[in-house]
Amino acid sequence: MSTAVRPDSLDGALAALAEGARPRAGGIEQAGTAPVVDLTGIADLHGITAGGDGTVRVGAMTTVAALAGLDGYPALAPAAAALATPQVRGTATVGGNLLQRTRCAYLRNPVFSCARAGGRGCPSRDGDHLHGVAFDTGGCAAPNPSSLAVALLAHDAAVEAVGPSGPRTLPVGDLYEPADPARDHRLSPDEVLTAVLLPAPVPGERAAHRRVSGRSRAEWPLVETVVRLLPGPDGTVERAAVAAGAVARVPLRLPEVEEALAGAEPGTAPGPAVEAALDAVTARTTPLPGTRYKASLLRAALLDTVERALA
Repeated sequence: MSTAVRPDSLDGALAALAEGARPRAGGIEQAGTAPVVDLTGIADLHGITAGGDGTVRVGAMTTVAALAGLDGYPALAPAAAALATPQVRGTATVGGNLLQRTRCAYLRNPVFSCARAGGRGCPSRDGDHLHGVAFDTGGCAAPNPSSLAVALLAHDAAVEAVGPSGPRTLPVGDLYEPADPARDHRLSPDEVLTAVLLPAPVPGERAAHRRVSGRSRAEWPLVETVVRLLPGPDGTVERAAVAAGAVARVPLRLPEVEEALAGAEPGTAPGPAVEAALDAVTARTTPLPGTRYKASLLRAALLDTVERALA
């Protein structure tokens, strides 16, 4: 059983990490014997703060439930509210959701050799990969599990991390590691995710979120989609942001659909250009034998999300 270190400052947390301890956010940790750094007592990691320029800083230890009540970000709040159960949302943290480990039974089973756990290969490829990737880039077949990452990617958010060399900021899309199957993200073991940085809200924007799962409560998504529509001076869509999750090793932006939505009129149905873009996304998928259903499921979820955003 691992012991816990409970620092009340970032400096204390970084010192413990430098000695080989592992961070813990909202109370859930991986099994192991290394000491655990409990981050819950660090005040600087909690809370939501608005800047004078309209930007918003969300501390990494802020609960998902608090994020679900955030005004001004119509794609983010619904994604947070749809995550898991009220009990989980009240305990789980923003940073914990972004940095959680992949959902895979083989990763957690010591009988199998898995590259994610320091072994070799991906046993899921020849075994159970029903919840696996639809965009297969090789290596690990499990998709990124973070619902918040999909919405934050669509909102052009960034994250802030602090390590021995000081703070650094990177876009949410750069947080994740698509190539190395042994890594969930690009933070080093001696870094702490400290905050999510949101740009100022866009007046008049429209957005929709769709989470497709096997059951309506406490289930991991099979496909997750977010659509943001940013208005121009004439009221038509000047720019769109479209993101998908649970289909690849990293959350994805879908530029085909974004480009097709430029110039769309709110209150209308998606036009032929959008339908063609959805077909292009479907054609671009490279599913595994057990995840072929995700190609059509992704298209249907995207169409539904676009329709609701326009409506």
